[in-house]
Amino acid sequence: MLTAFFRTVILYLLLMAGLRLTGKRQLGQLEPTELVLMMLLSDLAAVPMQDFGIPLLHGLVPIITLLALSTLISALCYHHIRFRDLVCGTPAIVIREGVIQQRELARNRLTIDELLEELRLQGVLSPAQVKYAVLETGGQLSVLLRADCQPTTPQQMKLPVKDDVHLPMVIVSDGHLLAKNMEKLHLDEKWLHKQLKQHAIQDYKEVFLLTVDGQGTVEVIKKEAAR
Repeated sequence: MLTAFFRTVILYLLLMAGLRLTGKRQLGQLEPTELVLMMLLSDLAAVPMQDFGIPLLHGLVPIITLLALSTLISALCYHHIRFRDLVCGTPAIVIREGVIQQRELARNRLTIDELLEELRLQGVLSPAQVKYAVLETGGQLSVLLRADCQPTTPQQMKLPVKDDVHLPMVIVSDGHLLAKNMEKLHLDEKWLHKQLKQHAIQDYKEVFLLTVDGQGTVEVIKKEAAR
């Protein structure tokens, strides 16, 4: 039993460390090489987890080899455009000036039904509304609407707009104080106690979420048990 536990932990940690090297991507954003890597790693890791007759080292070697190969390919793709195009492919314009590019659809084996579905998912009802639609290498469809079909912006109407968009920074997360974030904003414990007092909170451990943005706007959400 302990053998199974430790083998599983070792393989899991190795896979997690290796996948961190591939970058932060969602499954739908994986390049072909990354998708193949995920499939192979899952199979390779499952065998030594289940079959104790196979030495653990025999399971680790192919996993490490694949991760090293994936890292090498990523480096080559980063430094060489032609190699990147060969391995990852190139984006394809499937709609240009409202006209569906049928040859590009056929070359990428994308049916008209799939194209229309992707447009509807982005709130576009007709290809005629589209200036460009690009099928990215990861399979996503990027859609750029014609100017007359886009929502009107204050810039287009030449209206003065105050930039009031500020990214909130988390100070307390589920009862845990993030001291590093306080240091970045030059905040101290006196400021924190003041904010808690204003919301009738005795201790930050009673806070589910506390954030503050660049303008000093504070948002506090209590834990349900503390309400």
